[in-house]
Amino acid sequence: MQELTLLSRAPLTFGLAGEIDSQNADTFSEEVLSEYKKGPSDLVFDCTKLEFLDSTALGTFVRLSRIAKEDGHRMALLHLAPRLKKLFVICKLDTVMEIAE
Repeated sequence: MQELTLLSRAPLTFGLAGEIDSQNADTFSEEVLSEYKKGPSDLVFDCTKLEFLDSTALGTFVRLSRIAKEDGHRMALLHLAPRLKKLFVICKLDTVMEIAE
C-alpha cells in the first residue's frame, strides 16, 4: 500500500509513504501523471516515509523521469532510506535522476 500526497505545485512535490510495488505502481504513476499534466514542472518526491519499492517501482520512476526530461524538467528523489538509495545506485539510476538527502 502506498500513499501519495501532493505537497506543492511549484515544483510539483509529492510525499510518499508505504510501499510502491507491482500491485500499485500503475496507480501511483497515473496519479502522478494526472497532476503533472495539469501543469508540467519539475517532479520532486519526498521519500522520508517510503518503506519499500520493487523493480516495478524503479521502472516507474525511470518512466516518470523520462517524461519530465522530455518536457525540459528534472526529477528528484529526496530523503531515501539508505537501503532504498542503494537500489538506485546499484542500478545506476542515480545517473538518470537526482537522488538527494
